[in-house]
Amino acid sequence: IWYVPESEFQLQDRALTVDSKARAARTVAQRQVNPFKRLVYVYIATSSYDEDHDFYGKKLGAQLLWEFRKFGARVAAFDLCGEPYLLIADHVKAPSKRLIYEVENLKAAADVLKSRGWEPEGGSFEVPDGPCLNFKDRSGNEYAILEMSTPHILEKEFKSPA
Repeated sequence: IWYVPESEFQLQDRALTVDSKARAARTVAQRQVNPFKRLVYVYIATSSYDEDHDFYGKKLGAQLLWEFRKFGARVAAFDLCGEPYLLIADHVKAPSKRLIYEVENLKAAADVLKSRGWEPEGGSFEVPDGPCLNFKDRSGNEYAILEMSTPHILEKEFKSPA
């Protein structure tokens, strides 16, 4: 049996191959991280708040979970068939729907998504359930990610009329 030592070029080539495989494994792992926990709300714009309120509550039979009028806006949450809950809002131009996904940690989720080329639309802002970030896909469909630091707080405070 003959032993032929590897040349310096063969050693460098093997090191590059190992490094490339490690980089590829990190990239695959990065792609596999899914920060989305669940779809928690569908945010629906309304140009006819009272009529849409009647539509979801009476015609579809959804349970009113909470409703408020603050800062010139009216928003109501309906439970049609469990989560995701339907939120109607008169301060958003209709027609429009925004899917709101829960994430464990807003900053960590945004960091993972940004590493993939994702961009938020504006900065983070607070909603009653916690901090939130909006974004759109290339077609203009609207989404948001939400860290539920105070989950369903409005449900706990609101008592719908029987």
